[in-house]
Amino acid sequence: MAKRATNKKRNAVPNAVARLEAMAEEATVDAYGESEQICGWACMFEDHVAVPFETTVLGEAVTVEAIEQRGDTRIVAICKRGRSRQAIDVLELPLPLPPPTGAEWIEAYRHWRKGW
Repeated sequence: MAKRATNKKRNAVPNAVARLEAMAEEATVDAYGESEQICGWACMFEDHVAVPFETTVLGEAVTVEAIEQRGDTRIVAICKRGRSRQAIDVLELPLPLPPPTGAEWIEAYRHWRKGW
């Protein structure tokens, strides 16, 4: 009798989405309003995303020195190239391959923001 093949790929997508949603819940637990939720995400990035790391922005190699909250509704990556520094919204930041430790928190944030 032949074994029935399982479709791991089919099961992986719902599990991946569920994981991102669980991370979003962890980041925003007990947060009331958008600014508190963003603050929760900023704390998760500080605790989990390893900086500095290298990536490429507009074809140029940059070092992401920090990820921080700006105002009530924005989280940015502070990118450095030579003497220049530029804040780039985390939603727009290209992640390198391999991604830095904790990059799954950036992916969870992007997933969460899509739900707005």
